[in-house]
Amino acid sequence: MPTMSELEEARRALDAPLFADLAGDAQVSFEFFPPKSEKMEAQLWDAIQTLAPLGPRFVSVTYGAGGSTRERTHATVARIAKETAIPAAAHLTCVEATKAEVDEIARAYWEAGVRHIVALRGDPPTLGARYVEHPGGYRNAADLVAGLRRIAPFDISVAAYPECHPDSTDPQADVDNLKAKIDAGATRAISQFFFSPEAFFRFRDRAAAAGIDAEIVPGILPVSNVAQTRKFAGACGAAIPSWMDRLFEGLDEHPAARQLVAATIAAEMCRKLYAGGVRHFHFYTLNRAELAFAICHLLGLRAGKPALEKAA
Repeated sequence: MPTMSELEEARRALDAPLFADLAGDAQVSFEFFPPKSEKMEAQLWDAIQTLAPLGPRFVSVTYGAGGSTRERTHATVARIAKETAIPAAAHLTCVEATKAEVDEIARAYWEAGVRHIVALRGDPPTLGARYVEHPGGYRNAADLVAGLRRIAPFDISVAAYPECHPDSTDPQADVDNLKAKIDAGATRAISQFFFSPEAFFRFRDRAAAAGIDAEIVPGILPVSNVAQTRKFAGACGAAIPSWMDRLFEGLDEHPAARQLVAATIAAEMCRKLYAGGVRHFHFYTLNRAELAFAICHLLGLRAGKPALEKAA
């Protein structure tokens, strides 16, 4: 006689394929980081060219700790806004800058045609250091959102943390912080990456119970380098399950196999999120398109006409 666990496994195997007949009604957005060299610039634009036909709602460009990529971020966002039909969002932080300096950057974005800001407190310039408010700067992300609202009618996204931010005292503090940002005028929240759909759903429920009705978009990080991901996770409080380490064991010399495993893990999680009502996914691309494109395809999206040229 089969055991209960064997019967459960058989039921899963006999169910309809996970990705069969999805409606293709999901929407996506993508995050990039500003390139440091001509080679990296070419890689970034290759990724944008690959992902543009999926019709992203927007693409965002990150902002280094302490404003270390300020000029490169501005140049990248401005180029996307000028040369493509994809709405471009610029990350902006409070770290090591006065209010006047941040306001000047925001006005420059508006003048460059950028209408979407991802407003963040930001990380300290030194990894592991304690965050310290700039004496003449914005106190936190909620304060920054309020400041941006005074400058121009930006579309403003903010961060959300399904698992505790390292600086938070408890999960409720993360929810309270998000509510302060939404109340200050943010349009939506984009979550930090996570590897448990249940963590996202629990956070979404806590946010709803706190009266937050703004859209909360899950941030998806397709993992092909566990060591690198562990470093990212340590800085933001995301938990990496032990089974993920086991799935990547023995693949150090097999990059193509790592890509396949990474796509499988991320696609399965996205499918579970989709089953829970999620219809917008934000992908942390690390300036590479293949994994995000494959997952979007599994979710039912199909490439249309490229959005790389603006209408005349």
